[in-house]
Amino acid sequence: MFKFVLLCTLAVASRADIGEEDGVLVLKKSNFEEALKAHPNILVEFYAPWCGHCKALVPEYAKAASMLKADGSEIRLAKVDATEEADLAQEYGVRGYPTIKFFKGGDKESPKEYSAGRQADDIVNWLKKRTGPAATTLGEVAQAESMIAENEVAVIGFFKDAESEGATAFLKAAEAVDDVPFGITSNEAVFSKFEVSKDGVVLFKKFDEGRNTFDGELSKTDLLAFIKANQLPLVIEFTEQTAPKIFGGEIKSHILMFVPKAADDFNDKMAEFKKASEGFKGKILFIFIDSEVDDNQRILEFFGLKKEECPAIRLITLEEEMTKYRPESEAITADNIIAFCTLFTEGKLKPHLMSQDIPEDWDKNPVRVLVGKNFEEVVFDPKKNVFVEFYAPWCGHCKQLDPIWTKLGEKYQDSADIVVAKMDSTANEIETVKVHSFPTLKFFPAGDEHKVVDYNGERTLEGFTKFLESGGKDGGAPAGEEGEEDEGIDHSRQPDRHAHYMTR
Repeated sequence: MFKFVLLCTLAVASRADIGEEDGVLVLKKSNFEEALKAHPNILVEFYAPWCGHCKALVPEYAKAASMLKADGSEIRLAKVDATEEADLAQEYGVRGYPTIKFFKGGDKESPKEYSAGRQADDIVNWLKKRTGPAATTLGEVAQAESMIAENEVAVIGFFKDAESEGATAFLKAAEAVDDVPFGITSNEAVFSKFEVSKDGVVLFKKFDEGRNTFDGELSKTDLLAFIKANQLPLVIEFTEQTAPKIFGGEIKSHILMFVPKAADDFNDKMAEFKKASEGFKGKILFIFIDSEVDDNQRILEFFGLKKEECPAIRLITLEEEMTKYRPESEAITADNIIAFCTLFTEGKLKPHLMSQDIPEDWDKNPVRVLVGKNFEEVVFDPKKNVFVEFYAPWCGHCKQLDPIWTKLGEKYQDSADIVVAKMDSTANEIETVKVHSFPTLKFFPAGDEHKVVDYNGERTLEGFTKFLESGGKDGGAPAGEEGEEDEGIDHSRQPDRHAHYMTR
């Protein structure tokens, strides 16, 4: 008996080591496996205390934990301070913050990466999809009404025969969508309540039209296209919470209106923007960004804007190479925006490339200062070998490199054919050179071929010297090959791999 009591006491003590904050389990390497045994289905956030994205997630994560508890769900939410539990973070391949992984059935070997939005509803819906049926069976009107009332967006399939081909295609689509709840019904009363007379699919939402009825062929592909085109508002505000939906969607062309929400004419500007959006649904995503919010200043910088220059409109394509466009007219009217977007969809716009003015003393220091306006003239001089650092003023790696780069410039200051230079890539863009990380180092050898060589060697004065003395061969690679990972898209703070202009 004593032995039994002792074992029970030890078990309770072991589980007592798993603390909680706002309903969220606090995990460490010492209690991680115990938590997986006690809670077979558990979502774990690996975070850093200094990370802004992690801080923004805190209230939504706690709210999601509370919602699951209220539903009587056995799913638990947990968090790990990855800066304190480095071994645990390394074991699960944590390279950015926050990283969120779902451990299902107590399996710690192959957790699934969380892929939905950062709002409580997104988290709960995603988890329900991962642990329950893809679509909830709605047997009565009250269930359908509750699903619609409790969610920003909900999709309901109306099928008189739940085994039909259309119903099967609907369920396959439901399995593929993480952030929207799905329901399916064969109940006549539900059909009647929502005025549906035949098999079909309806998307209910708390914005814009309120509901959209699918009118195409009931196939998984067409249903997914319908859902993606209608699940976001015609105009969506850019925030930490909406970013995953914005970047994770199928629409890769985004038009951005930078505007202070506190401005007296904010509603007027929004009305014009929304009116213009109606004709480009499913083609261009219309997004507005509050230009007064501190967290949005990096985005303004990425587009070469300052707060005092807002309101302003910009357009960007998020394909393999990001391309930005600027309207000729700065007046924000529906007609101007429609004309601008029409030219874009017809392929008649030229990219907008930012450039600072050429500094008067650009060539007076050991390291030459390049901007968009003098870049090609300098680097493609057929008599010069030009070594360029593409940097960002806020980049920590760039700051560490700066004294070494200055010494390199001093070493070759009097060289007849070697030029050491740098360019602020947050304020200057070059059509022929795409920069994806900071610092990026590229060598432009003398000649008329306009060749480009990426530097992938050691970032030391000795390494750079060997590279230059070898004509760009020792430590070089053909342009386009990957080098070491830097702060281009700020990996240490990156919310997800889609968040392009959010983190540049």
